[in-house]
Amino acid sequence: MRLKTDVVKKILSRFSHARILVVGDLILDEFIWGKADRISPEAPVPVVWAQSQSFMPGGASNVANNIASLGAHVSLCGVVGDDKNGNILMDKLRERGIDCTPVVVDTLRPTTVKTRIIAAHQQMVRVDWEHVAPLSKEDVKKVTELIRQKLDDIDALIIEDYGKGMISPQLLKSILSLARKHKKIITVDPKVEHFSYYKGVTAMTPNEKEASAGSGIKITSDADVDRAGWKLLKKLHCGAVVVTLGDKGMKVFEEGHPVVHIPTVAQEVFDVSGAGDTVISVFTLALSCGLPMKEAAELSNIAAGIVVGKVGVAVVTKEEILDGFNRTKGRLKNSK
Repeated sequence: MRLKTDVVKKILSRFSHARILVVGDLILDEFIWGKADRISPEAPVPVVWAQSQSFMPGGASNVANNIASLGAHVSLCGVVGDDKNGNILMDKLRERGIDCTPVVVDTLRPTTVKTRIIAAHQQMVRVDWEHVAPLSKEDVKKVTELIRQKLDDIDALIIEDYGKGMISPQLLKSILSLARKHKKIITVDPKVEHFSYYKGVTAMTPNEKEASAGSGIKITSDADVDRAGWKLLKKLHCGAVVVTLGDKGMKVFEEGHPVVHIPTVAQEVFDVSGAGDTVISVFTLALSCGLPMKEAAELSNIAAGIVVGKVGVAVVTKEEILDGFNRTKGRLKNSK
């Protein structure tokens, strides 16, 4: 591990001064919690006795939620519908101190909702309500202008692409050009279909499946991961590619540097929902606070190891990250 205790403490203390703009697909995550103790007589499926309901910011709004939970200032840009779900999502975001002034309300577009039904800590089924057509030209203009107004006041731009219509070549051409002109850090959690859009960004964080599809390399071994990572780095001319590998950790690819494998530090895995959001949130915050690529990836790996041990789409705090770092350092020391 390259990270040192004093460095981690210093970087975490700087989080409160960081200013991040998140742009992407806004999603409302709905959870229906209950019990399942019998099978339906109508079909071979469990009957869930619903006992409670809760809502959480999802998609790009979960990234903003992660950043807010770490004490940084975060603005969120996306589109919601003029509907009940949109109002619920906006209320949840404002409760967390997230700046929603760049959010556009579209009367012709419903808010994206993912409903998860959970019994005995197990997800039984998920139901998605979404409209994935590209944004209208009018909305693209509105979003571009709102982002332009924010760029002077941020340190980094995160693009969260969930393939729900927010991210398009037209929008990216404008905002990436603006961000580069302002010399801002640009990180991307990509969608496979849109890989070619992201040439020249600071870093991107695909998972193994996305790296395979984006590179055109079928990944069946560790060597395949390396080939895919280097190919993406060369193809997209970005500063770094961080491939997340689930229970195998992550790999960092940087031009002129050897590949670095960061093993997972997760002790328990209850739910991987939102782990990628935590990775890009902590990674970008760390970069904006002066941590080099590989060390920023290490810190984000520790954060991801914490969030997968929680049920549902969750966030981490600075205290949890520091505690997770100390536990990881202790395990590594004892294993020598």
